[in-house]
Amino acid sequence: MKLLFDQNLSPSLVTFLSDLYPDSTHVYRVGLSRATDQVVYRFAKRKEFTIVTKDADFGDLGLIWGFPPRIIWLQLGNCTTKRIAEVLRNNDKVIVAFGETPDLGILVLSG
Repeated sequence: MKLLFDQNLSPSLVTFLSDLYPDSTHVYRVGLSRATDQVVYRFAKRKEFTIVTKDADFGDLGLIWGFPPRIIWLQLGNCTTKRIAEVLRNNDKVIVAFGETPDLGILVLSG
């Protein structure tokens, strides 16, 4: 599964999780750090990424425009990048199953 980390998350997550999600990137790395959510959404759909975000707006876009792209919505509040990486790493099996289930569009992870 290819993850696209939103601007509200650290670009270092790409490195921290490269063993699990080697084809992942951050919006910063693809020139979209200042792009609107709609532009990021379209990019993710075109390039077959799953968006990882703390922003509820992507879920709203999915309900309006449909899926894909899939959305992993992190409901973690203020926390460290290390904690976010830990939550994603600890939920790897859930994330993989989510990616293999075609009728699911949003995965909410809290911790």
